Amino acid sequence: MKKSAFILFVFYCLSNTLTTKSQILYDPVIEIVDQGFNFIEGPVWKDGVGLLFSDIPENKIYVWTPQSGSNEYLTPTGKSNGLAIDAEGNLILCQHFDRQVGKYIEGMGIEALATHYEGKRLNSPNDLAIKSDGSIFFTDPPFGLNDEGGTSELGYSGIYRLSPEGNLQLLDNTLNYPNGIAFSLDESKLYVTESDVADVYVWDVVDDTAIANKTLFYNIPGQWGDGMKTDEEGYLYVTGPVGVWILSPEGTLIQNIAVGTSASNCNWGPKEDPPTLYVTSNNTLFKITNRQEDPNALEMPDEKTVANPKLSMPRPNPFDTATLIPFYLDDDKTIHLSVIDMNGKDIVTLADGSYTNGWHDVSWNTNELGHGIYIIVLQTENTLVMQKCVK
Repeated sequence: MKKSAFILFVFYCLSNTLTTKSQILYDPVIEIVDQGFNFIEGPVWKDGVGLLFSDIPENKIYVWTPQSGSNEYLTPTGKSNGLAIDAEGNLILCQHFDRQVGKYIEGMGIEALATHYEGKRLNSPNDLAIKSDGSIFFTDPPFGLNDEGGTSELGYSGIYRLSPEGNLQLLDNTLNYPNGIAFSLDESKLYVTESDVADVYVWDVVDDTAIANKTLFYNIPGQWGDGMKTDEEGYLYVTGPVGVWILSPEGTLIQNIAVGTSASNCNWGPKEDPPTLYVTSNNTLFKITNRQEDPNALEMPDEKTVANPKLSMPRPNPFDTATLIPFYLDDDKTIHLSVIDMNGKDIVTLADGSYTNGWHDVSWNTNELGHGIYIIVLQTENTLVMQKCVK
């Protein structure tokens, strides 16, 4: 294909394809919401109230709204960590120091829901996910014990299910440091991070009351994972040292959103708002939204509609001076991998030649590249795949 025809074909595809984005935060913009806390965790949106989040060392829960900023909501909290809202609108807390899962009732304080298993005190409930049937799945690592100089009575770390009737059930005790926890979109899968080895595991949820078939879902190389949430398309957002890792339902890294520091947990804002992910990170609260789209901007084709080859999001995106472009070929092919700007101007050719089937990473040095939106183009003899990236 001649270069001029190639550019015209690219723009034809960009301007005439209706798209369904492959993830909710496809063009992220990061904003600082508030800062100056000690160590914050467990964000959750409560309708009619605002964004609630724990400051563990300060033994407080704050509430943030766009109108009023951050204000103290509850203290003491038993040094709460992960937070969730149940079907009745009650705040459910993993109480790091009090070694229990509790329910906060307005005007009445915190009611203990789970404190012991088989007569022994829990370690330090860390994070939780509430299933649609009202059962609470939570992790119980020793982090709070380590912080407070306590000793585990159980002798292991557990993943538990607390039934709506108040029965506590041990689901798994094979992880040393189970941390973040989330369900798949249909609640048929349970994800849990193991922080010390940066593994994300997945189990099948059996009869809504048990888990089975533990499988390694993803490993964050040389890193660690903390809290996580899924989005309305089933993608998993895992917080860690550099920000948020977005994983597909199949366990493929889609994107890393760097917030400039480590992140502890994340959660979504109100459903009526544009997609907004709130992220707690040491002493800072961030929010991540999509870049406001120019109505005259070019649309990207849907990656899910292209069987092969596959062009994944660059890592990181927004990209840094050293960026990797991952792509997949189902067969040996001759490819042309390049970058153009939104005016169709060639920026760089990254690869031009024969590649074997499988995954490949091509390095791109963007040190002298200006800020803006760019299009990565992967072309074979009879296919064209494009991906938008941002600096």
